[in-house]
Amino acid sequence: MNQPITLTAAQKAGPALTVIVLGAVLAILVAMPLLHLLPADNAFHVSAYTLTLVGKILCYAIVALALDLVWGYAGLLSLGHGLFFALGGYAMGMYLMRQSAGDGLPAFMSFLAWNELPWYWYGTSSFLWAMCLVVLVPGLLAFVFGFFAFRSRIKGVYFSIMTQALTFAGMLLFFRNETGFGGNNGFTDFRTILGFSISAPATRAVLFLTTVALLAGSLYLGWRLAHSKFGRVLTALRDAENRLMFCGYDPRGYKLFIWTLSAVLCGLAGALYVPQVGIINPSEMAPTQSIEAAVWVALGGRGTLIGPLLGAGIVNGMKSWFTVAFPEYWLFALGALFIVVTLYLPKGVIGLLRRRNEQ
Repeated sequence: MNQPITLTAAQKAGPALTVIVLGAVLAILVAMPLLHLLPADNAFHVSAYTLTLVGKILCYAIVALALDLVWGYAGLLSLGHGLFFALGGYAMGMYLMRQSAGDGLPAFMSFLAWNELPWYWYGTSSFLWAMCLVVLVPGLLAFVFGFFAFRSRIKGVYFSIMTQALTFAGMLLFFRNETGFGGNNGFTDFRTILGFSISAPATRAVLFLTTVALLAGSLYLGWRLAHSKFGRVLTALRDAENRLMFCGYDPRGYKLFIWTLSAVLCGLAGALYVPQVGIINPSEMAPTQSIEAAVWVALGGRGTLIGPLLGAGIVNGMKSWFTVAFPEYWLFALGALFIVVTLYLPKGVIGLLRRRNEQ
């Protein structure tokens, strides 16, 4: 006779506690830009540096969430998500550079003695067109790449190597001055966005709140997908793709959808990253950036949605401290962190917390 399944008090309180913690974090994030608007001599004032740093980490958290959707749920380890993030950033950067240049050419084009804008820069003075590029460029690239990769049934380490090669090729392309994207220096010296000074406290506050809204929306979308039939098919695809195909499902469409959606989320994160940080260059496409994103997900706990956000916060918080105190040791610390997580925390920080709650 089957025994009824009983839940411990900790297991019953788990979801409620998660909602409470998320609500508290959201309240703090919403309060930060409001406190930034206070006078600088106020005890509760949040500095521009702090707001920018947290805003940057939130953008990275969106990338971690996007990567978790394809790696944690669909089993597709991408080592090229930095490319989609950078493409969204460059699309926004083109608009910001046109705003700074007015009726003339962007400063780097004048320096290189260009006489006119390249054809792919046309329309970038429009914010709406720039936002279309933010979504369409990484989305279309991911769709085309995924269509051929999934049709050829490329998966596992071969898929990861191909994504890494893709982002490396993109980095080499954008490093060249003749491509029209600022070469090694990229885009910087932004001044206005939608007619507002980009360095004004109110503008910074709005950009930060927009980032919080995108992160919250992405988390909700991911949660809805994960708890739907689509999410169950994804996890089945991750765990036993051959059995799923035997049941009559075609995994290619599911992979392509979640892969393209993930790329679009990265592009949106990049578009919000650029005006807050004030620069975008090809280094954001470096393979090490995408590998670091995989570390965020692994540290937090893949396939959990919340875990990658936590992992992105921990790693980038450590990076901000290490690159100031011990810059030459950061990569060693990152490597050691990945080894420790692989050996002792296979389910990440979230897995550790859940295990403690079950005890």
